[in-house]
Amino acid sequence: MPEREHTPMTKEPDPTPMPKLRILHCFRSPVGGIFRHVRDLINEQVKAGHEVGIICDNNTGGEFENTMFEDMRPKLSLGLHRIAMDRSIGPRDIYVVWKLYREIKALNVDVLHSHGSKGGAYARIIGSFLRIRSKRPIRLYCPHGGSVHYDSGSLGGKLFFALERLMERFTDRLIFVSNYERDGFYSKVGSAHCPDSLVYNGVTEPEFEAVETHQDASDFLYIGMMRNLKGVDVFLDALPIVAEKAGRKISAQLVGDGPDLAAYKERSKSLGDQISVQFHDPMPAREAFGLGKTLVVPSRAESMPYIVLEALAAKRDLIATNVGGIPEIFGPYSSALVPPDDADALAAAMLGHLNNSRVSVDREQFSTRIHEMFSSAAMAESVMEAYRLTLNENNAS
Repeated sequence: MPEREHTPMTKEPDPTPMPKLRILHCFRSPVGGIFRHVRDLINEQVKAGHEVGIICDNNTGGEFENTMFEDMRPKLSLGLHRIAMDRSIGPRDIYVVWKLYREIKALNVDVLHSHGSKGGAYARIIGSFLRIRSKRPIRLYCPHGGSVHYDSGSLGGKLFFALERLMERFTDRLIFVSNYERDGFYSKVGSAHCPDSLVYNGVTEPEFEAVETHQDASDFLYIGMMRNLKGVDVFLDALPIVAEKAGRKISAQLVGDGPDLAAYKERSKSLGDQISVQFHDPMPAREAFGLGKTLVVPSRAESMPYIVLEALAAKRDLIATNVGGIPEIFGPYSSALVPPDDADALAAAMLGHLNNSRVSVDREQFSTRIHEMFSSAAMAESVMEAYRLTLNENNAS
């Protein structure tokens, strides 16, 4: 297998001024970390004078996401293009590719930056059609952890990784948000047809302001997608264990939406009289932080979760599982992480926070670490450097 070319975040950027680019971000689902990542990139790219647009699904997200889109719309000089995109592969994808091809061709973009497997497939196929007669646009793909979460031994996993191997031939550069994601991608996909760049997610300067806890805050808080991959069921199972060992009533609030929300609401009714659970619609993380004293991130799988970065930047008490790129965020403090898919271990950590005996790392220390390593400005600078390298390679070929 040929040696892969890796571009680390620490690479010194080229001092040559970046030409003004026409950049189109393509992704399926405008929710969660991908949407946050794209919004931050767009803010920085527009600030630098580039023209930017978005293509995504029109059936995903709710009022919260629609409000975000309306706030962003004035910045999107290349427009906001929304079309129904199915999560799974199907015959309708042919129609979607044709429709998007016509829209993207008219935009005459320099950069097609795709995020997630479905958006990545659409953008790279269309970008390859466009390049038959031109060297434009360059095709970049960021998996955002999706491919790493598949079981390589399953039939679905084998099919998915075969498709990823095929699609990598239509990719000019891969961008990974964590070493975990990069290593997992190559161990499962196993190909090496293009270079890659490692670019950590980052948070903005205002997010380093501490958030005050509400006077009536619950003991514990969950913020994120309502699906089993995020371990919400494990969090609910841990609550009665904590209540029993603490010998008192325990309260929790959950913020978010997702496919398993109805099941979690039903499950919460059987947790017992010692457990008080409230559910809330999606809201900005900093608005939600004050609802609980300790944030719990009980995920079974992650890549580089924004919610962990946001919470630590805002000096919140946090319990997280030892999965994905979370150890890269915690660094020397990774011993504080909890094994995934283990309600007893999670309950023990929660009990420790309840008794103020498990908070092993100073909030200020954590916030300083996040500021040094995970800023949105550094993220955007590293992405733009990935564009520069890819444009140079494309022009030289």
